[in-house]
Amino acid sequence: MKATIERATLLKSLSHVQSVVERRNTIPILSNVLLEATADGTMRLMATDLDLQIVESVQAGVESAGATTVSAHTLFDIARKLPEGSQVRIEAAEGKMLIQAGRARFNLQTLPRDDFPMIAEGQLPTSFDLPAETLIQIIDKTRFAISTEETRYYLNGIFFHVSEDPQPVLKAAATDGHRLARVTVARPDGAEGMPDIIVPRKCIAELRKLLEEVDGSVHIDLSPTKIRFDLGSAVLTSKLIDGTFPDYSRVIPTGNDKLLKIDPRSLEEGVDRVATIATEKTRAVKIAVETDKVTLSVTSPENGTAAEEVPGQYADSELEIGFNARYLLDILGQLEGDTVELHLADASAPTLIRETDKSPALYVLMPMRV
Repeated sequence: MKATIERATLLKSLSHVQSVVERRNTIPILSNVLLEATADGTMRLMATDLDLQIVESVQAGVESAGATTVSAHTLFDIARKLPEGSQVRIEAAEGKMLIQAGRARFNLQTLPRDDFPMIAEGQLPTSFDLPAETLIQIIDKTRFAISTEETRYYLNGIFFHVSEDPQPVLKAAATDGHRLARVTVARPDGAEGMPDIIVPRKCIAELRKLLEEVDGSVHIDLSPTKIRFDLGSAVLTSKLIDGTFPDYSRVIPTGNDKLLKIDPRSLEEGVDRVATIATEKTRAVKIAVETDKVTLSVTSPENGTAAEEVPGQYADSELEIGFNARYLLDILGQLEGDTVELHLADASAPTLIRETDKSPALYVLMPMRV
């Protein structure tokens, strides 16, 4: 294989693919990126961790076609340190790869292309397109609630499912048992009859990075076990989480009759300020609500107390409720409007948080004892 590629092009593509590669691997080939140069002037870069696979195609000057695999992180580090604007010449033969750019030369060990594993996709019967900005909205408004507990592996991703509600919709939900985030969008053409799927956290993180550079739509193909995102120059394929997502609709409160309307920015800033003195043990912020007045307070045995009043619209009986400050800030950080509605019941019942009943995103937060 002999090819020449611009440093900027190589670096950008490697930054996408190398993040799929795990830093520690018992199987040496999984530390590698597959480089494949074809006679039509395309170079494909591919990386996998056996659950997630990314293939990116870039333009290159190809003298002779061929393919090999080389350490992904080493190649990425080299590309990062090469002079800006340089042309990178890559030659591979007989277990070695020569990289030249300007006066720099590197000789790297390679492993044969035939040893590189591929994810067998099988049939992906459900196909539809989603605008990139819709996918970004879904990810940004839900992924903070994905659980990191490995024992509850079925919560380690975003759950996608379709329903007739009364219009056909696509819903995406994530929960860690303490908070729930759900986004509802119109069901795209082709998604009817789609199986319920859980897209893993790592796939979501890689997809979100790639979406930064996509205008227009993303083509999605899926089956009950695999999903493939076609983003133009890059294709991301992932296994899905083999598990059953809990029936989260049961925890969305419907009878919370006490309504607090408040500016999300002033609430966010107030919570952030009083939480300054909270320690790991006392992450709770107490919210005392009375007619058109909200008092935020934190009591820390080690540090002392903090309190702040925030204006709000409230016309019901007085109520005190405690929340994990970090979880509340995560939710408030996703809200874009001028007002947020907190639908409250009592100090021990989950609270429903949303901008309005028309907004696509909805959040549920479990209270803490304070």
